[in-house]
Formats: sequence, structure tokens, C-alpha cells
Amino acid sequence: MRILPVSLRSVLVELADLDETLALFASLEARPLAAIEEIVPAARTLLVRFRPGAPPDLGAFAADLRARDLSARAAPSERLVEIPTLYDGEDLAEVARLTGLAPDEVVARHTACEFTVAFTGFAPGFGYLVDGDPALHVARRQSPRTRIPAGTVALAGHFAGVYPQEGPGGWQLIGTTPLRMFDLSREPAALFQPGTRVRFTPLADRGAFDAIAAREAARGAPTAPAAPHGGTSLRVSDAPMPPLFQDDGRPGQAAQGVSAAGALDRSALHAGNRLVGNPPGTPALEIVGGGFRFKADGAAVVALAGTDAALEIRDAAGRRRVAPAGRPVSLEPGDRVALVAPSRGLRTYLAARGGFAVEPVLGSASVDSLARLGPPPVAAGDRLAIRPRVGGPAVGDPEPAPARLPAAGETVVLDIVMGPRTEWFTPRGVETLTAQEWTVTPLSNRVGLRIRGERPLERRDPAAELPSEGTANGAIQVPHDGQPVLFMADHPLTGGYPVIATLAEHHLDLAAQLPVGARIRFHVIRPFAEIEPERP
Repeated sequence: MRILPVSLRSVLVELADLDETLALFASLEARPLAAIEEIVPAARTLLVRFRPGAPPDLGAFAADLRARDLSARAAPSERLVEIPTLYDGEDLAEVARLTGLAPDEVVARHTACEFTVAFTGFAPGFGYLVDGDPALHVARRQSPRTRIPAGTVALAGHFAGVYPQEGPGGWQLIGTTPLRMFDLSREPAALFQPGTRVRFTPLADRGAFDAIAAREAARGAPTAPAAPHGGTSLRVSDAPMPPLFQDDGRPGQAAQGVSAAGALDRSALHAGNRLVGNPPGTPALEIVGGGFRFKADGAAVVALAGTDAALEIRDAAGRRRVAPAGRPVSLEPGDRVALVAPSRGLRTYLAARGGFAVEPVLGSASVDSLARLGPPPVAAGDRLAIRPRVGGPAVGDPEPAPARLPAAGETVVLDIVMGPRTEWFTPRGVETLTAQEWTVTPLSNRVGLRIRGERPLERRDPAAELPSEGTANGAIQVPHDGQPVLFMADHPLTGGYPVIATLAEHHLDLAAQLPVGARIRFHVIRPFAEIEPERP
């Protein structure tokens, strides 16, 4: 067992194999530690995230883990899920060739197995299934596909799985199922949960497949009740960069393959809500750039936070006023409002007293752009209802302007913790991370900042493959080209490229405000070192 640093609040526990990983995960589920907020299991690792506040004694934590029994796996779940499957996959013949079996024998062996969901990740509802027939262990495709349909049944290494949504992937495709693997009308939404037993049952023909697919479509998602509000709405006329509803996200959903998401600049979200007298995590709009325009059809109190943007307001008589960020602003019926683009920073948060009347998904109104969860982006023509605010202060005190707002062409220093996979890089590669500046490229979004430097990060073994493992917000993941991706709130729960370092939590909000063209210089606040157990 190795315990590797990830960030100031997370560590990665590396174990010998999947059996040890599942045994430790089961032990921590049975005898949890109070300091742990969430655990993300993977093939040979557990990503352990601690609760905010005082960090735990990592030496004592390491000693506790090493004292646990890793010899026995958890008892099988009583829950058995059957997956009706039409074995029509594009790679069925290739799997037969690789295994030396006839296609019919591949199907027979696949349906004879009782699989277990070892862990989830990659996408909401994607379960990594183990305990399959060793004869069906086949390598991933050399060239991943850019589009795999939802419901595709696939194999890779000693795992089997079902793609819950359309997307890219490199697994070998052997069939399709009409079942929805991730369905918000179901509780829980993910059909596969860690420990679930799974059997695949063959469908006779396309007719049988279509009949089940029709039943799944008819079941559909329930209609959510209309959110209550006090009659005031903001009617959107322009949204050139569609704003997204954001709150504090949905932590604790790792078992369904869902990351926390939430506002990228959490402190700005909280500041905006304080200004209008809301609880800090109340849903607000996260807006990139300027040009967002709306008309108030009733009285409201709103505020901007996060950048130096402003609101240009014209009342029904045509009178103009400009309201800066950091102050509550009263709107009257008929006011037309335009967001003036910030000169510094990137993401502005618009909060309204009472909060926007938006329905939560898995307990949160946050839009997760990668997982495709949450309310749709705001568009021209939308009517944004505002809930009534009962009790609490009418407004908060003005907020000071954010410090160190970045602008394109300027350099920002971000603190990092080295690890967990610093050892995968040469000494020169490690030095390169901090010795040069990195530029934020136009390919950046809520999933991650794609940054580019003059010299790529050099790996010890460029051909080495890393088994998928949990990733943290702020992880600096390095693909084969050596140009890093700095993960943001919508990052995948697990990833397969090595993470050389991770952003310190206190600089996540600052990273969220980096515009395209801004430059980054990384500053190490904790060098890489394994976490050793304390001595008795």
C-alpha cells in the first residue's frame, strides 16, 4: 500500500490489485473515518477526499489504513440486475478473433457470467464490471472511436461495461441494450451501483430489443412541479454566451459516477448571494463575458460578483444608470438590463434575492456540462422566475472588489501540491512544470483549462498506460503530448492520464477567472513525498 498526496484535502491510496482495493473500500464503508467526505474507488486506487476544515493527521490516517484487513472481499450484494442485450456489436468478430472463440461462444461465455460492479466513473451510470470469464479479457482498441451510442455493451481488459450515454471510447463493442443505464426518473438514477451483481441475457432479435426500448421511452422522466415564485421574472432577450445555473454542486454522488460540479468560483457565488440576503449556496447565474440582456417584469433585487462587470439599466422612461459589481441593485418593473463585459476576470455571477426558481437534479441546480446534468443553458426568450425571500436580511453589505483579477496576457501564480503521479515524469519534466509559463488556450471550458507551454512535460516512459483512477478538482493531468489539462469542476470522476500535481484548493476560484491568453506560473507549496504512517 502507498499513500500519495493529491491536494491539501485529498490523497490517493494505491494498492496491489483490484481485490485489495475493493477490500479496503468495503472496510472504510463498514468502519468509516469521520474526516472522510467521499471516496472514489478505481482499478487499483482509492481517491480519498477529506471534509473542509482542519486537515486530518495523515500519519494516523496511514496507520489506520495499514492496520485494516485486506484479505477478504465484501459479501456479494443481494441486488441482481439483468441486462437484456442484442449481441450486434461492431467488434464481436474482432473479440472472437482475439480470443480464438467463435462469435456464438463469445456470447455464451458473456451471458454465463455473473459480474459485479467494482466501481463507477468515466460518465454518470458507467460501471466497471469484474468477475467475467478470463477468456474474454481483450485489450482496448488501438484507435478509440469518437462516437459510441448509449447502451453499448463493451469489453476492455478484465472489465466489462455499458456506455450510459453517447460519447467517445476505446472499448471493444459486442452488443447493445435498450435499458437506460442512467435515468433521473429512477431512484437511484444509476442502474449500476458498486457491489451490484449483473447478468447479461441475450435478446432473440431486433423486435425484442425495440419492444423493451419502447417501454423505456414510455416510462420517461416524471414532470417536475412548477417552481413557486413571487411573480417577478427576468425575461431574457440576449444570451450570446449562454449563462448556466450554478450552486454548490452535488457532492457525495460518486457511487453513481457523478462528480460534484457546481460554481467554478465558489467564493464569488457566495458573495453574490450575501449581497442580496440569500444563503450562500442559492442558485445563481454563471455568466462568461458580456452582452447578456433581460427585462424585469416586476420588482427585484440583484447583484453581481466575481469580476468587475457592471449592469447597465434603463428604466421604462429611458433613464440610464450603471450599477457596479459588489453592490445590491433594485430593479423596477420594465427595467431593461444589460451586462457590461468585465475588463478583468472571466466569470460573473448574477444573484437574485430569493434565488432563481429552478428545479434541482440529484439535489443540485448546478449544470454539469460533461455529465449533461442540470437545467438547460439559459437562452434568449427564457423567462427566469425568482422565488420569494422570506426572512433574513433584505440585502448584505457591499463586497470589496476581488483581488488579483487576471486579464489576458498577464501572469498569475497558482499554488500546487506535487502528486500523485509525479514519479511518472523525468526530473526535467518536473522542473519544466514550474520553470516556464503556461498559456490558457481557447479550448478551455468548465471541464478543464487546456494550457500550453513552450516545452512539453517529459514522461519517463511515454508508452506507459495508467489504469483509470479518481481525479480531483484542480488536477493537472498530462496526456501523451505533454501539454497539461488543469481540471475544473466538471472534470470526469476518473481519468487515465498521469496527474503530475494538483492545484491547492485556495486557488481554485482564481483559476476559474483565467481568461484565454492569461499565463500561469505554478508554485510548489508541497513537494512530492509518500505519506508514511506514524510510528507507535
